[in-house]
Amino acid sequence: MKSPPNIVVQLVHIQGALKGEIQEFSDPIIFIGRDPSYHVHFPKDQTAISRKHAEIIREGNRFKLLDKSTNGTLVNGKKVSEAYLKDGDVLTFSDGGPKVSFLTKVDEGPPEIQQPPQHGIIARKQSAPPPTPSREQPSQKQPPTPAGKPPPFRQPQAEPQPIYKQGPPVQKTQVPLIIQYGPTLRSFKELPITIGKAPGCDFTLDNPVILDKHAQIFFAQDQYHIKDLTGKNMLSVNERPIEFESPICSDDILALSPHGPRFRFLGGGRLMEIEEPEQDVPPLHEMEKGSAPKARKALGNIGAKALFQKFLRR
Repeated sequence: MKSPPNIVVQLVHIQGALKGEIQEFSDPIIFIGRDPSYHVHFPKDQTAISRKHAEIIREGNRFKLLDKSTNGTLVNGKKVSEAYLKDGDVLTFSDGGPKVSFLTKVDEGPPEIQQPPQHGIIARKQSAPPPTPSREQPSQKQPPTPAGKPPPFRQPQAEPQPIYKQGPPVQKTQVPLIIQYGPTLRSFKELPITIGKAPGCDFTLDNPVILDKHAQIFFAQDQYHIKDLTGKNMLSVNERPIEFESPICSDDILALSPHGPRFRFLGGGRLMEIEEPEQDVPPLHEMEKGSAPKARKALGNIGAKALFQKFLRR
């Protein structure tokens, strides 16, 4: 028998002292507040948050938020005393306080266990079909080897490996992906997705350096990949420009252009924006194929310094 699925709650911190963290819980009740023993506990100096601020209670396959605070809890900007949550809801603990995005994922139970045959029923064992006679192929004559010497060693041929001229093929795959960009947080359950400025893209970015169809994220060979759709070598992974596509691994830094925006890949299909100081962005016509490496080199020191300061703050 297959056990029921285990629903895991993901709380993605998008504002506040815990920004950038992703916490996962499978408990029937999740306690939130300044109490150090709570599942989600905020620093003691954040007095706007109550010691016992809120609870998330599982009711079957639904989750209900209960407010226990003095300053209130908001769901998608509206103050509530209790509310049933759905994927993508943004919870704010007190006005102007920390924000988290509520998500869920399902961990499938163990595989099905085969049941033994019912009493009184004997499974018939299928006999193998009789071998079909085959004509013996004439063996090729091997040159005689000198007496006392072993036959020459022949190295076995390796199986041919697939060759991809432009990276592995892109196919629809049921894998999760979470992207956080500023206050926006989107969750996807199927790849590939397209990133760009055009309204038809799966994830739209309102940024002056982003093209209509800028990049594509897909999953292949048990790994996430990023593909450059600009044709101008604008994307880079760990400060290295990619010509067509590149796999992305945990803690990789992904830049959609030499001027940002930049993301950190946290593994498990999670992309979180790296905040950097505002910079003067040149027009798109200056970001042609030949000028992109120059712009990337000019801003390399600024980007590295901002990223280093970001790590120190954490």
